Amino acid sequence: MKVILTRDIPKVGRDGEVVVVANGYARNYLFPRQLAVVAKGAALKLHIDRIARDVARQTNQLSTAQSAGEKLEGQHFEIVAKASARSTRLFGAVTEADVAEIIKAKLGVEVDKRRISLIDPIKTTGTYTLTARLHTDVSASFTIEVVTQEQLDARERFRVLAEEKVAREAQKAAEDAVAATVVEPASAE
Repeated sequence: MKVILTRDIPKVGRDGEVVVVANGYARNYLFPRQLAVVAKGAALKLHIDRIARDVARQTNQLSTAQSAGEKLEGQHFEIVAKASARSTRLFGAVTEADVAEIIKAKLGVEVDKRRISLIDPIKTTGTYTLTARLHTDVSASFTIEVVTQEQLDARERFRVLAEEKVAREAQKAAEDAVAATVVEPASAE
């Protein structure tokens, strides 16, 4: 007898599958427990409609996951955490929820925290490469850098000093070029 399963049944089939089972098994076990319905008429039409809806939903999920994966792939995120001034060990820890929150804040991409490849919470500063599984067929790699406010301040000071040095060197080069053009015409005459 052909039946449509309404639940997963070990060694028989999965929910929504059309399977052929013995007549007695269907009448005495599957139908009384409402584990299956006869694959005829309206039930079969509902089953076909359900399959079509499931396929459309899965393709929609796949396309949204692919677009989110393209946005997330190769991105770099900074998470500011508190740590001792003389150590790289954090006072707390950076968890999957923190990573998912920073991704949502920066890119607007919703990532389930359970699908981020962080095994243990991060307890030290540094750079970490993680992977997010957005769909069974779509994964995206990205890096996060856990830093302290003191490290950010030091980077900013270094950047400002480097810009000032470049500006001084450019100004000196310009002055040297002006001095060279002024001296050359005078010596040529």
